[in-house]
Amino acid sequence: MTASFVPVPAGSDFPLENLPYAVFSTKSKTVHRLCVAIGEHVLDLKVVSHLFAVPLQAALQAETLNLLMSLGHEAWDAVRTRTQQLLLKGSEVEQNVDLRSVAIVHQSEISLHLPAQIGDYTDFYSSIHHATNVGIMFRGAANALMPNWRHLPVGYHGRASSVVVSGTPIRRPLGQTLPEGAEKPIFGACKLMDFELEMAFFIGGPGNKLGDPIKVDDAWQNVFGFTLMNDWSARDIQKWEYVPLGPFTAKNMGTTISPWVVTTAALKPFLLDNFPQEPEVLPYLRQTLPFNFDINLEVSLKPANDNETLISKSNFKHLYWTPLQQIAHHSITGCNLRPGDLMASGTISGETPDSYGSLLELCWRGTKTVDLQGGKTRKFLQDYDEVIIRGHCEKNGLRIGFGTCAGQVLPAHPIEQ
Repeated sequence: MTASFVPVPAGSDFPLENLPYAVFSTKSKTVHRLCVAIGEHVLDLKVVSHLFAVPLQAALQAETLNLLMSLGHEAWDAVRTRTQQLLLKGSEVEQNVDLRSVAIVHQSEISLHLPAQIGDYTDFYSSIHHATNVGIMFRGAANALMPNWRHLPVGYHGRASSVVVSGTPIRRPLGQTLPEGAEKPIFGACKLMDFELEMAFFIGGPGNKLGDPIKVDDAWQNVFGFTLMNDWSARDIQKWEYVPLGPFTAKNMGTTISPWVVTTAALKPFLLDNFPQEPEVLPYLRQTLPFNFDINLEVSLKPANDNETLISKSNFKHLYWTPLQQIAHHSITGCNLRPGDLMASGTISGETPDSYGSLLELCWRGTKTVDLQGGKTRKFLQDYDEVIIRGHCEKNGLRIGFGTCAGQVLPAHPIEQ
């Protein structure tokens, strides 16, 4: 592809082939608006919206990505193609000095916000290695996977209101726990605070009508793009409360996502075959299209006033259930999905201990420690620890990155006596 007139440093997450979307503001212009990242800068899509086809302009002038998401894949392709044209050397944006001066903004000058108004949030449990590890810990190897796990994408409905953008602190929750050997629960601060390495995708397209399922091989039209996620977890609170309806307050204190949304078009060079599934799934989940991606994922832990330590390296390709199967199963009842809905993978773990996507696995339920720089160790997160998730694809000299997804744990509120 011809070079962009905006410089892109070597090794950047954001070359011309990526162009992830975000919502940003500046001190001089506090209104939220859309942008794409290019190198160390962003292109303000509102400022250049008049250079796009008229039917696309309203979506590019909006304060969230929801309207653009609703337009469907043909509109997404048109916006992507035109945006790349505007960033090429010799384009009308480069040649118009006044326009260029306001359209191209350095990322050091912007604040990033949630990319969409999230109507609903669903979290799946799609990594077979993670599900097996947790099952072994709590039920033993013989019963590691529940009987339904290989037959359907297990999931639950999360809390959309507490999905926050990277950099937002997360307060350690208060709640009920049942200490080992106790007969009655106690109330206090979570002691087993954990991260969960996940990826999520935003629903796009016009959505489906209530009562009308989405076919698995049509579901790609409803995937707008992907983002990094940390679905924070209070393990001790969850252990006590999850029977019989699953996670509740142990998961609703915060879910962090990256501000950048990488489109499926940008990920096409990194397509892989889907994870082999055995036994064969039911017909409504039989997917013929490949929709798995080679996305390298990393988790680093940074204690307060200290350096970060890389503690996990995983990959999106370890997911047993694909996003298309998740959509098909979610909607098979006729549940209506809407633009801006968020669907998450669940914790992504690989086969080896250095690829586990949570401290629960890395410390194997508290029986091991995770070594950090400077001689420090962790089993679970301490106050002021920061968790930093990064992701990128790389092949034949092309790197497509997702930026970072970071959050720091704040102390719990004092308990009122």
